Amino acid sequence: MSTPITVVLVHGAFAESASWSGVIPRLTDAGIPVIATPNPLRSVATDAENVRRTVAGVEGPVLLVGHSYGGAVITEAAVENPDVVGLVYVAAFAPDHGENALELTAKFPGSTLGETVRAYPLGDGTNDLYVDRALFPNQFAADVAPDEAAVQARTQRPIRDAALGEPQPAATPAWKTLPSWFVFGDADKNIPVEGLRFMAQRAGGLTVTEVPGASHSVMVSQPDAVVAVITEALAHLAR
Repeated sequence: MSTPITVVLVHGAFAESASWSGVIPRLTDAGIPVIATPNPLRSVATDAENVRRTVAGVEGPVLLVGHSYGGAVITEAAVENPDVVGLVYVAAFAPDHGENALELTAKFPGSTLGETVRAYPLGDGTNDLYVDRALFPNQFAADVAPDEAAVQARTQRPIRDAALGEPQPAATPAWKTLPSWFVFGDADKNIPVEGLRFMAQRAGGLTVTEVPGASHSVMVSQPDAVVAVITEALAHLAR
């Protein structure tokens, strides 16, 4: 029997690995091996190296799944990595060479994230960024149950501001060489939906799934929709 494809989940900014807690049991119940790797949120290059180490510890092929800033990370981590066979972008950035998350967020109007972010100096000229905990539920997770969104607000991991402004390193991003799938909500307040559509179309996503009314936390509020895209990707790759 050939080695099954392992799904490696990579969270984004202002989130953490437990944001996949609705996705993981649905995959494991279907017999799909899955890992949610911590994402330090320090820089695209070093965060991608962290994902590469995780992939190196997996036996067999890997499908990388990234949320938000995690999309930039998987785009870099998969470059010239023979173990990675596909990419799934969940309300995520799919940058081209030289692009960064801030630039792509501002490419189309509609994001209100900047109004909710708070900065804490790190002492080296950069800052850690958090989403104001009182504003987080409406900004990040408007379709998530209030109690659960409040927990997300309190468990969010900060991202170093330099990571959001860091140009995508690889000359040829992985979505140009690997099959990709996209899923996002049409009520995302962090990344404008037009920006998400633009990146999905540019990458030639094999499928692009828009979830009506879903927020940036689509994997929390609509795990079935996200799992459906992941399983669709796995079925395609297994052919």
